[in-house]
Amino acid sequence: MDVLGRRDPERGLPSIPTAARILDRAGLVKPRRRYRRAHHGCPQTKAAEPNDIWAGDYKGQFRLKNGKYCFPLTVSDLSSRYILGIDAHPAISLEQTFAYFTRVFQVYGLPNRIRTDNRVPFASNTLARLSQLSVWFIKLGSTRS
Repeated sequence: MDVLGRRDPERGLPSIPTAARILDRAGLVKPRRRYRRAHHGCPQTKAAEPNDIWAGDYKGQFRLKNGKYCFPLTVSDLSSRYILGIDAHPAISLEQTFAYFTRVFQVYGLPNRIRTDNRVPFASNTLARLSQLSVWFIKLGSTRS
C-alpha cells in the first residue's frame, strides 16, 4: 500500500479490509488457522447422570409493563438440560433464593453439585468466596462448583 501511495498520492487507496478481500478473492491469501483455547477459570465438568450437577442463576433483569423489575431465577439439570424451575423475583434476595431452592429440593431431591456464577447471592468476597447460600448447599451435602 505504501508503494501505491507514493506513486499516485492523489488517488484514494482502498482500506485494509477491502484490500484483504481483494487479495483473498484472487486466491493470494492463505487463511490462518484459528485455535480455540479453554477458559482457565471455569473447569470443564460433565454431568454423569441426571441430578449429578445442577446450574442455578439469576438471568438478568427486565422491566415489566407496570415499570417494576423482574429478576428470573432458573435452576436446571446439566445432564438432561431439563429446566427444574424458573421463579420471578422482584429483586435478588437471599431469603427468596433460599425459599426457592428449598422448594426445588423438595420436588427433585438434592444434586451432587450445584454450579452457580460468582455473583450475589451465590458468592461473596469473604474467605473462599463462600456466601451464606454456598455454605447452606455444603451443609446439605451438595458442593458448589
